[in-house]
Amino acid sequence: MNCCGSTRSRSTNFPSTPQTRAAVLFEYTGKTALSIVGPGSRSAYRFDYPGARVFVDRRDAVYFAHLPVLRRVI
Repeated sequence: MNCCGSTRSRSTNFPSTPQTRAAVLFEYTGKTALSIVGPGSRSAYRFDYPGARVFVDRRDAVYFAHLPVLRRVI
């Protein structure tokens, strides 16, 4: 027997992350690591090492494409 019954509502508030939105893959070409906050989504991104690939929210993709240490992966 459930204490809450079957009227328990389900959450429909999902985080706005690259996994739930259209995302663009970027590769880091720098020498160390890079942490950056996307100006469109305000999401934090972390490239841990040279060659690391991270999915970026499409709202941040234009900005990231202008950074010389990031390369869009097709």
